Amino acid sequence: MFKIVDTLIKRYFSNEEVVVFLLLLISAVCVLAFWGGIFAPILIAIVLAFLLQGVVERLQRIGLGHTPSVFIVFFTFLTSCSVFIGVMVPIVWRQAVRLVQDAPRMFTVIRNEVQQFAEGHSELVSQSAIDEITNSLANESASLGQWLVSFSISSIPSMFAVVIYVVLVPLVMFFLLKDQERISNYLTSWLPKERRMMRNIAHEMNDQIANYIRGKFIEMVVVGVVSYLVFLFFGLKYAELLALLVGLSVLIPYIGAAAVTIPVVLVAFYQYGTQSEFIYVVVAYLIVQALDGNVLVPLLFSEAVNLHPLAIIVAVLFFGGIWGFWGIFFAIPLATLVKAIINAWPNQEQLSS
Repeated sequence: MFKIVDTLIKRYFSNEEVVVFLLLLISAVCVLAFWGGIFAPILIAIVLAFLLQGVVERLQRIGLGHTPSVFIVFFTFLTSCSVFIGVMVPIVWRQAVRLVQDAPRMFTVIRNEVQQFAEGHSELVSQSAIDEITNSLANESASLGQWLVSFSISSIPSMFAVVIYVVLVPLVMFFLLKDQERISNYLTSWLPKERRMMRNIAHEMNDQIANYIRGKFIEMVVVGVVSYLVFLFFGLKYAELLALLVGLSVLIPYIGAAAVTIPVVLVAFYQYGTQSEFIYVVVAYLIVQALDGNVLVPLLFSEAVNLHPLAIIVAVLFFGGIWGFWGIFFAIPLATLVKAIINAWPNQEQLSS
């Protein structure tokens, strides 16, 4: 047994680059596992810097210097975010408050519709199932107010965290864009001079993650805008709020689309009942989701992420279970990192040479 372990160590860990990379990988995992919440602003800033780096490079290609390009992109981004927040947040907030106020009545309407359907189709639905559904809806309606009170009280400390994020994230993002080359040179100075494997992984990850982040941003905007136009066309209530949720749902592959379908269907059923408009809204929403999954995603990510859907689902469940929301958000880049490591890991002949 010890001879096998000794052989494996000599075969795969006799190279300095492999050992250093493995130590760096273990250190990064430990830092994210134990202090991920503390470094969350830096992670967000890195994501945004990846998103904007391509724009900076395009401005440099047309003749602008690096520093002027960074300032133009940075302040344009801040202005766009400020306008979006100033316009959308009040609208979404009002609709969220109205939705919360209508929630008890919504549960009552849905419960009555279920009871009416069950009375007309008693051969399909048992009375025990009806009672279980109605009691569940009644309990949800009764506990909604208590949940809102506890949520509002517990969210007071998080308001201070929001202020910290608003200050730190743009600041860190600016310096990442401005001093990217200096930071990269400093970090690589600590690595071994011979680092072919690390270069291969870094090259693949840089292209994959940058394309993935930009593609997700474009997908989020397109899906959110199209969903809003569909909801607005049918006159669906809370159109802005639901469209925002649909747009954000693309950040979580497969699971996000399934989860956001529930509020869309509930609001449509509450507004239209069993009328034909309810079917039209649901069908139009499903068409948007189908176009997103079968047209937009392959168009945006055909060369960005070459992962099997099963691998993506496993990555979402695994990294989400370890790191929560941030694990879900970075599930595909992390899965891509694992794939890049496997592809770039040197074989026995490379280690011998």
